[in-house]
Amino acid sequence: MIADALAGRRLLVTGSTGFLGTALVERLLRCVPDCELVLLVRAGRRSTPARRVQREVLRNDAFDRLRDDLGDRFDDDCARRISVIAGDVGTDGLGLDDAGRAALASCDVAIHAAAAVAFDSPLDRAVEVNLLGPTRLAQALQDAGARAHLVSVSTCYVAGNRRGRAGEVSVFDTPFGPKPQWRNEVAAARRSRADTEAESRTPPLLARFAKEARAELGAAGIPLLASKAERLRDTWVADTMIEAGRARARALGWPDAYAYTKALGEQALCETRGTLAVTLVRPSIIESALAEPRPGWIRGFRMAEPVIITYARGLLKEFPGIPEGVVDVIPVDLVVAAVIDAAARRPEGPAPAIVQVASGSANPLHYRHLVDMVHDWFSQHPLYDAKGQPIVVPRWSFPGRGRVQSQLQRAVKVIDVAEKALGALPLRGGQARWAADLEEHRADASRALDYVELYGAYAETEAVFAVDELLARWSTLDAADQDRFGYDPRVVDWDHYVTQVHLPSVVEHARVRVTPGARTGPSRSQRLRDRVLAPERHLAAFDLENTLIASNVVDSYSWLATRRLPPDERVRFALRTLAEAPSLLKLDRQDRGDFLRHFYRRFEGAPVAQLEEDATQLLSYLLLTKSFPAGIRRVRQHRRLGHRTVLITGALDVVVEANLAPLFDDIVCARMSTKQGRVDGRGPIWNGELTGAPPTGEARAQAMADYAEAEGLRLEEAVAYADSASDLPMLEAVGFPVAVNPEIRLAAIARKRGWLVEQWAKAPGGPRPLLPIGPVTRRTSFRRRPGGPGGTGALAGLTRGGAER
Repeated sequence: MIADALAGRRLLVTGSTGFLGTALVERLLRCVPDCELVLLVRAGRRSTPARRVQREVLRNDAFDRLRDDLGDRFDDDCARRISVIAGDVGTDGLGLDDAGRAALASCDVAIHAAAAVAFDSPLDRAVEVNLLGPTRLAQALQDAGARAHLVSVSTCYVAGNRRGRAGEVSVFDTPFGPKPQWRNEVAAARRSRADTEAESRTPPLLARFAKEARAELGAAGIPLLASKAERLRDTWVADTMIEAGRARARALGWPDAYAYTKALGEQALCETRGTLAVTLVRPSIIESALAEPRPGWIRGFRMAEPVIITYARGLLKEFPGIPEGVVDVIPVDLVVAAVIDAAARRPEGPAPAIVQVASGSANPLHYRHLVDMVHDWFSQHPLYDAKGQPIVVPRWSFPGRGRVQSQLQRAVKVIDVAEKALGALPLRGGQARWAADLEEHRADASRALDYVELYGAYAETEAVFAVDELLARWSTLDAADQDRFGYDPRVVDWDHYVTQVHLPSVVEHARVRVTPGARTGPSRSQRLRDRVLAPERHLAAFDLENTLIASNVVDSYSWLATRRLPPDERVRFALRTLAEAPSLLKLDRQDRGDFLRHFYRRFEGAPVAQLEEDATQLLSYLLLTKSFPAGIRRVRQHRRLGHRTVLITGALDVVVEANLAPLFDDIVCARMSTKQGRVDGRGPIWNGELTGAPPTGEARAQAMADYAEAEGLRLEEAVAYADSASDLPMLEAVGFPVAVNPEIRLAAIARKRGWLVEQWAKAPGGPRPLLPIGPVTRRTSFRRRPGGPGGTGALAGLTRGGAER
């Protein structure tokens, strides 16, 4: 009867790239062989609607069964029966062109399954899609002259936070509860977005975003900091709109913006549908398939899956809920069958038909029973931690939502304080892992808090959704239709479904570790390393300081400045340098380029010839004792593989070119100008000023990009090695970034983005001086002078044996 009623019909489907929509398209193609489908799909950023359908819908494993049935005819059959039109239910007029409007006019049935399904959607986004989407589709059908039957998928939770029976009637027909007007809510949501955008651009907030960007990225360069600050502004706007949606929904008696906008969407559709026939289908919480297209089929994680996996990983110690309450879940294939049945039944009367697809009233699954099944299953089939040890899942005691939220909020605050304390310390390498570990713990706690805030209300729901209309329709089906389009919730054996179907599917899709013992095969780091050292890479760019050597410009300067000083002045120099360290570190963290300009002014007055002579000795006295042998080997590995190697550093050319030129194909570094000396006419001296912008931050990334373009190399096939968040522009510009002995900020970023992290150590043996001061010599030397262009750090005056000439 159902297939016959839809035979030869053209069905419009929205939301086909989503969970429910994908299952719906597959079932229609397989079980209603004589129908044609028109899929309304929004264009992607880099993909047309037709390409999205090919990649996101037809290639999904939901179609494996149909693909096996049709064999080589699958592609031709889909091409014959499916038409794709560009459109967006979040836009007035759906954004249709003439071809799209013509396609709508030819449709006999429209199934509206598109929605902003996240429970934490920004208020205005939920309003535009969930509230106005059904109305826009109804208007477009009427404008196109279609006499279609519109089946709009809503949710049982339009009933709000009520207790007891929730019938298959309009939620606004009840004698109690608020009755907001949907047009007023739309206007208020749009106004809230405009007000929030305006507030985000006020000077105090812009200064706050800039401060937070610098705290996260350090001296990464103005463009990257500005980009980060703008992303923080966008996030603040989105978070504010999310909270506005939660607050408005809860004030009106709904658990979240999703249920609130779905309820108002029903109201708006019923008021504006004109003569259009409408059926509202309200599923409860949709989960994995019971049987069709295969047991356990699911697309993406729904509501319960993130909570289940977080619990199985031992990260969710408690969760709110009413143990004797009902968790109303329904397998997706039952919802699909009910929607298709609704599409085949045009309402007989003038009022919209309402069908709820739920299990709580006909076949209840109690919360305690569900939790016990999940606990027992993961006790028998545990996940395993990084060391291959089984994770023991906790027993929940069902505390109140407020108590769990308070515990998690305190945990997040404690971790935030610890992160800030660690962030103030100059840690790097293995020590920086502490901060990365804290970041991971904070993310876990924040995620658990989000789950409690988002889904806690659903675990405490006491509404019982009636399914009288659903069961009445079921009773009219013949045996063949009941077999092919089963949607009776009473057939679900919850013990079998949860333990034999749903949980195994959740674990499979979560890609979590399910086997004990040490991992076999190459580690993740080794796999990343193999990709970095693949022959097809083009370019390898290296930072120098703390990437290839455990040194910096202060070390090099101190060695050069003290090499010719007598012992007493060397001690005074060391003490002055230590006293300056906090201010230098602060300047370096604020802007690496400003720090280098400030610091290199100390070289003013230094004889060029003498500095060049001393620089040739710097390699053996300082660089070799502090180099990372693994880093030097990595440079040579790249060269053996035919990769171009380039050193990009803020160090002076007089230091690096004399010592490191043979190791690299090219060197990009800071260069200082000279002037003619006035002391005994002894030749040129350094003037302490750079000839151009030092290669730091975005300038370093630009230098690498210019080099790649000049050499005909592609940055997506390039590798970059660096140690600091100030090097982020260079690391983000390449296809294969590598964090070497990273400082705290970069360690956290690298872990979050899945970058390769290398921990390279200095060679054992050799001298380990407490301070980087040069060996005693009696030859001509520099002296530090107070005041002058470089302040107390300027180099000027020539000495012999420590006595001023």
